[in-house]
Amino acid sequence: MATHPQAAILLPPPAAARYLEFGLRKDATRTKAAAALASLAAAAPVDGVSVLTGFGLSLADLLGLRIPGLREFPTLASTHVEIPSTPRALWIWIRGEDRGEILLRSRAIERALSSAFDPASSVDAFRYDIGRDLTGYEDGTENPKAEAATEAAIVGGRVDGAAPAGSSFVAVQLWQHDLVRFAAMDKALQDCVIGRERISNDEIADAPQYAHVKRTAQESFDPPSFVVRRSMPWSDETREGLMFVAFGATLDAFERQLRRMAGLDDGIVDGVFLYSKPLAGSYYWCPPVVDGRVALSGL
Repeated sequence: MATHPQAAILLPPPAAARYLEFGLRKDATRTKAAAALASLAAAAPVDGVSVLTGFGLSLADLLGLRIPGLREFPTLASTHVEIPSTPRALWIWIRGEDRGEILLRSRAIERALSSAFDPASSVDAFRYDIGRDLTGYEDGTENPKAEAATEAAIVGGRVDGAAPAGSSFVAVQLWQHDLVRFAAMDKALQDCVIGRERISNDEIADAPQYAHVKRTAQESFDPPSFVVRRSMPWSDETREGLMFVAFGATLDAFERQLRRMAGLDDGIVDGVFLYSKPLAGSYYWCPPVVDGRVALSGL
């Protein structure tokens, strides 16, 4: 069998996307869940490029899959911030250029899964400018590149006690921005909060310790904690923000960054909390592609 990672993990974010999350129905059984996933494979091109998917812990347990390293998203809190955990069973990232095609594909996916899964959330996202957050700052600047990206995001050769080779883990967080509050900051404070100059994207060497760039400097952790970010802006009728998506060969690197952002390591809270807050957070395992299709059986 030809096995490789879901390609979208290492591809740039698309022009448009929809993120779907599903919970298990109360009457879901292993047989029903497996049948629903088979229906999904028949209804949509679950190829890891236009449709990428991940299994939550509850689904893996129901299917009898033992995925070392898969766990539920932690609930974290400090004296200043709260980071919620909203575990789901199944995550699907629909990618494309045409929002109409994405809409129709999402409806087909929902119908295919309806016998065992209930829709939990649906978020529409888009690419802004060259890949900027809605604050105007470029996102994902520190992503590892080429082989380093593969090493950071993809589980390597099959090893006893490890997840299947070619798979990945993903942390998904929905962040809501207060853009009015952000706009009320002067430019110098905005740059200090992010740790970069917005126009040039140059890192600010003497940025304060709460600057996001310093809080999440991947090489500053022990061990180094590299992830591959594939985040996209989102909006609905009244809100907007960032759908934060980070792929890793384990979930540990992301979790170290998140704990430091919350100030749990040294009491310094990341500056992004001045204008943004997380509304939801989930962990998923992304199975590999086998012979052109995502292994929805979980291997």
